[in-house]
Amino acid sequence: MSRRRYDPWKRLIDIGASAVGLLLSAPLQLVIAALVRVRLGSPVLFRQERPGKDERTFTLIKFRTMLPVDETRGLVTDEDRMTRFGSLLRSTSLDELPTLWNVLKGDMSLVGPRPLLVKYLPLYSSEQRRRHEVRPGITGLAQVSGRNSISWDDKFAKDIDYVDNRSFILDCVIIARTVLGVLTKEGISDGEGPTMAEFRGTELDGVS
Repeated sequence: MSRRRYDPWKRLIDIGASAVGLLLSAPLQLVIAALVRVRLGSPVLFRQERPGKDERTFTLIKFRTMLPVDETRGLVTDEDRMTRFGSLLRSTSLDELPTLWNVLKGDMSLVGPRPLLVKYLPLYSSEQRRRHEVRPGITGLAQVSGRNSISWDDKFAKDIDYVDNRSFILDCVIIARTVLGVLTKEGISDGEGPTMAEFRGTELDGVS
């Protein structure tokens, strides 16, 4: 099946899977929400604008995993703000459960390039920008190839590889590898902190 023929079916799969996922995970999400409120405070949900398909922005929602910035308490960097509870949510991907709502609405897909920060948009080369030809995903080829432990260049190469070769079989393989990755907790960190180092652009197509 060609990519264009697969895309409408992919959307139907996203709708069905996200609806079922939200329904089945509702009791668990209520428990997690209560724990986030007690352990990390309000708001329970993390909301941030991210670029989606064709670079149109949408509001990504996840469970919070970090304490708020508080210089008086020394809570400045991501490492300072990350708690054991937040690290557990992130390593098990339980913080991503509310993101199923983004999939149901059509902002995202189950599988696709991860939605990055809006501020990165001017830094992409023309090839890297192609990652926005499809809906961003909760998981993707880059994530199952190392998640935060691979370089930005490798991450973008995997994203474009997915855009060019997306298919039902590839999506099934990525989802299976995602489950395995969550169980083994591989690639959660880049080795320098709890999150991926900031993207600062590449010297391609005149972008630095």
